[in-house]
Amino acid sequence: MRYIALLRGINVGGHKKILMKDLRDLLEKSKLLNNIETYIQSGNIIFESKKSDIENLQKEIHTYIYNKYHFEVSVQIYNKEEWDYFFKNNPFLEENELHINRLYGTFMDKCPSEQNITLLEKVDFSPDTYQIDNNLIYTYYANGAGRSKMTNTVFEKKLEVSSTSRNWKTISKIQELLSN
Repeated sequence: MRYIALLRGINVGGHKKILMKDLRDLLEKSKLLNNIETYIQSGNIIFESKKSDIENLQKEIHTYIYNKYHFEVSVQIYNKEEWDYFFKNNPFLEENELHINRLYGTFMDKCPSEQNITLLEKVDFSPDTYQIDNNLIYTYYANGAGRSKMTNTVFEKKLEVSSTSRNWKTISKIQELLSN
C-alpha cells in the first residue's frame, strides 16, 4: 500500500533539523518502509509498506526519528484513499476568486469533539475561513497565512488535537507523487 507520512514541525526556523536524504536513509535501513520518496524539507514522506496498521507505523517512524535525532516529532500517516478524498473534496476550490497559494490543508491526529468545534466557531478569523471535515481542516487565508490569527496553535488549543499544515501546492504535488 502507498502512504504519505507528514512530520510536524521539522526544519522550521532552524529547529528540529532533519535532512530528507538522511531521513530516507534511516527509514530504508529500518526495513520498515519501501520505495521511499520525500518532498521538500517540511517532512513529507511517500512510501509503500506491507504493514496496514497505521497507528503502529506512526509509532515506529516516531521511534526511529527519536532514537536518531533525540527530539519528538509528531507523525501522521494517511493512505492513498484518504489523501485522494482530502484532495478531491476541498470546498474552497469551487470558488473562482480564491488564490490557490492561499489555500492550505490542516491535518489533525484525530477528529475533534463537537464541543470543541463549537468553541472554535466562536472565534472570528475573518477575512480568513476554514471548514472541518472529520480530521481535516480546509483553510483559506485571504491575506496570506503569515498574517492570520488562524494558526495551527489556535486549532490545536481550541480543538485539543495535534495538527500540521501544508499549502495547497504541496498537497497537489503529494497527490501527484502518490498517483505515480
